[in-house]
Amino acid sequence: MYLCINTFQPPSSHSWRETADGHWTGVMGRRVWTLTQTDDTLWYHVYRPQDGQVEGGDRKRSEERIEGALKKEEEERVAVTWDTEEEEAMLRDYFQLNVNMGDLYMKWGAADPHFRDIAELFKGVRMLRQDPTECLFSIICTSNNNISRIHGMVERLCGALGTPLCQLDETFYYDFPSLSALADNSVEARLRDLGFGYRAQFLQQSAEKILKSHGLQWLEDLRSIPYLQAHEALRTLPGVGSKVADCVCLMSLDKPEAVPVDTHVWQIAKRDYDYASDNKQKSITDKLYRKIGNFFRELWGPYAGWAQSVLFCADLRKFQKLKDVPHLKQELKEENAEEESVACKKAKVKKEEN
Repeated sequence: MYLCINTFQPPSSHSWRETADGHWTGVMGRRVWTLTQTDDTLWYHVYRPQDGQVEGGDRKRSEERIEGALKKEEEERVAVTWDTEEEEAMLRDYFQLNVNMGDLYMKWGAADPHFRDIAELFKGVRMLRQDPTECLFSIICTSNNNISRIHGMVERLCGALGTPLCQLDETFYYDFPSLSALADNSVEARLRDLGFGYRAQFLQQSAEKILKSHGLQWLEDLRSIPYLQAHEALRTLPGVGSKVADCVCLMSLDKPEAVPVDTHVWQIAKRDYDYASDNKQKSITDKLYRKIGNFFRELWGPYAGWAQSVLFCADLRKFQKLKDVPHLKQELKEENAEEESVACKKAKVKKEEN
């Protein structure tokens, strides 16, 4: 596996939090992990049950919830094993380390001078391969929302309906809720009480429709069909429009050509690519949505969604100072040139013991 590494990019899923400088803790594959990265090595630690026991009343609540979940959907739950090789394989799959970012950046830069300029400051932006259920229902929460509120919603959703895994310091970590838990008739009212608003209805109804009309494996099976078919299939769910469908396709269904388009991406297209800059439309119609997506797919190729994520990150307000500091630009340009001359480093995934 080869990967060009410049700076650490924290996991973009809402299930991760920075628990120390450069250390990120979150849930993946029914395990609680802490990750950090050095120059060319991704270090990880997986917490065993004895590392963070759920105690007292929370232990009882944990046991009752786990027992109920197992009875309700035994076919969904598999035993968690603690094997180092398996864990490393999970991380490689999650970060898609089989994808050579160095090659992609070179191809995108050759096709797009604007991308080449931006990429000097934003190397290493990588898409996660998230669990489809977690990805879909987390993204439904993003409707008309900001990042901090989305993160809080996902935490409350897991705390209310997920299975407790462990407690570290003062923080409880929960598995993401199963489809069966999300589809329960009581879920909508419960989530409204937790501040989900109209999204509570979409969460419950989408889970219910998947189970009744398609079955437990439906979301996983969408990985094996063409992009447009998967996109249209997702749009049949309550609360899922084109952007949500493309986010799920890109982030969990192995569809790297999916380009999620919102008003922010539309502005990038008009401002930086002079794409339909004279268009006076005030909203993105289905026709315009497809045209913008096709424009970027033709420009960047099969991994257009990954390239779009680089420009999206570069345009976020919190990163604007990076682009405005001349000496930092020069330092990063020199670092990147040195890295490219050495070629890509072999990616390493190593376990960090307590």
